[in-house]
Amino acid sequence: MGIEFRNVTKTFGGACVVDDLSLEVSDGEFIVLLGPSGCGKTTTLRMLAGLESVTSGDILIDGERVNDVPTQHRDLAMVFQSYALYPHMTIAENIGYPLRVRKLDKAERTVRVQRVAAMLEIESLLERKPRQLSGGERQRVALARAIVREPRAYLMDEPLSNLDARLRVQMRGELKRLQHQLGTTTIYVTHDQAEAMTLASRVAVMKKGRLQQFDTPLSIYNHPANRFVAEFVGSPSMNFVEGEIRDGMFVSESMRILLSDFPEQTRVTVGIRPEHIQVLTSGEDGAIEARVYVTELMGNETFVFLSVGNNRLIARAPAEFRADVETKVWLRIASEKIHFFNPESGSSCKS
Repeated sequence: MGIEFRNVTKTFGGACVVDDLSLEVSDGEFIVLLGPSGCGKTTTLRMLAGLESVTSGDILIDGERVNDVPTQHRDLAMVFQSYALYPHMTIAENIGYPLRVRKLDKAERTVRVQRVAAMLEIESLLERKPRQLSGGERQRVALARAIVREPRAYLMDEPLSNLDARLRVQMRGELKRLQHQLGTTTIYVTHDQAEAMTLASRVAVMKKGRLQQFDTPLSIYNHPANRFVAEFVGSPSMNFVEGEIRDGMFVSESMRILLSDFPEQTRVTVGIRPEHIQVLTSGEDGAIEARVYVTELMGNETFVFLSVGNNRLIARAPAEFRADVETKVWLRIASEKIHFFNPESGSSCKS
């Protein structure tokens, strides 16, 4: 089922929460709306669901304008951050409730509840009450209740944010496999870029109500449209250094990087991913002198925080890397991986 936002704007009082959003979602896609709190992603989802009105613009589902279509007639299933299970009902009754509302007969309800419970591996929980379940189990039940309806699309608003880190990783995998099995269009809201990168077929990055970039996770990571996207997507975040390009070289107060085939530019901001900085314990031609600010062992790698003049950079190093605070080191930067941004507008100059 295709979904389209055409120049959609939403205002509350005098505040513009979603600003001229245009977005097309193809049938069967898993789209993630990604951005910080207050960027308009949940409001976008709620307008699609019919829970918020559209101030201007149009929302289309399968080519039909639905601005004035009531929520119950849009045939969309929502999964929220809160599980919203009925405490007095069994798990089977909770899952089957949407079918009961639609007046499906009991035999059909039972078959469909059993089928979706098997899909999510919660058959053994069907006779329990919500209070007897863990957070991860409750989230599976909330998903099952959405899936059992067999809607035209799933809308998910930060459904994993109440889970601990281990369960979030597990449920991400379950969601991705589930959407592959079902092939149903899914729009998923999160502020967690790890969820966006692992789940989405395409990611819509939003900031202050405006769409910044809409592309595949890999394209957004490797070719960010502007500094905001570059900084928001990636963990640890991209490093930024202000300087200028002169005589085929990026020059700042504390570093010089030889470039190839880049036009002269008075001022520029360079962006460098932590994985594109190699930390050396001895100097070599072209290496940049730095001092270790602090190191963080992450198990499979070490994050090295570095002082380079007045700039603070972060690099990824092998797990066995060790260095005391204030140790002098040298940096080799992969110049072909550098990103360039306009220091005033933040837009990408070259990526």
